[in-house]
Amino acid sequence: MKSLRLFLLPAVGLLLAACDTTPRERQEMVKQEARKLDTVADRAAAKLRVAGRRAARFDSASRARSRQPLDRAAEATFASQLLGTYTEVEQLTPQTIEPAFVQFMQQVRANRREWTQRDWDYATAISRRLNERFRAIRLDIKGRDELHIRALQTEFTALETGRDVKDLGQAVKQP
Repeated sequence: MKSLRLFLLPAVGLLLAACDTTPRERQEMVKQEARKLDTVADRAAAKLRVAGRRAARFDSASRARSRQPLDRAAEATFASQLLGTYTEVEQLTPQTIEPAFVQFMQQVRANRREWTQRDWDYATAISRRLNERFRAIRLDIKGRDELHIRALQTEFTALETGRDVKDLGQAVKQP
């Protein structure tokens, strides 16, 4: 809207001034207004270039972090914190998988604001393990429990994506 006003205001000004000026004067006014628009466009392009470079650096750092293997001991500690008594994911049954997902998401909700991107990597690894186990025993899970698990999986994905978007936004804004 602001850029539209920047474009329309000079045009309105030119129309009003057209009655009191010569064609040569109007031509000079148009040139001046075009220079102003070029300056605004150049500044916007420079800001976009900077934001693009920062986004690329964030993406590069994120990829490098993702390629580094997770520490097994730290993952086990994290799993213990997130899953409580359900840490033995491979041992979950059709009756215990839904409570394990509930426990996991309760802990994710409670701790997510303090997590770093690396913490999210650990949480994602645990989520993958839960999802693999879910797929392995899915045919024996009650429909109601399956629907609840699917909702919790979706919530986790939304929270994780929201954090990625927030971090990307902060990276683009930082000098």
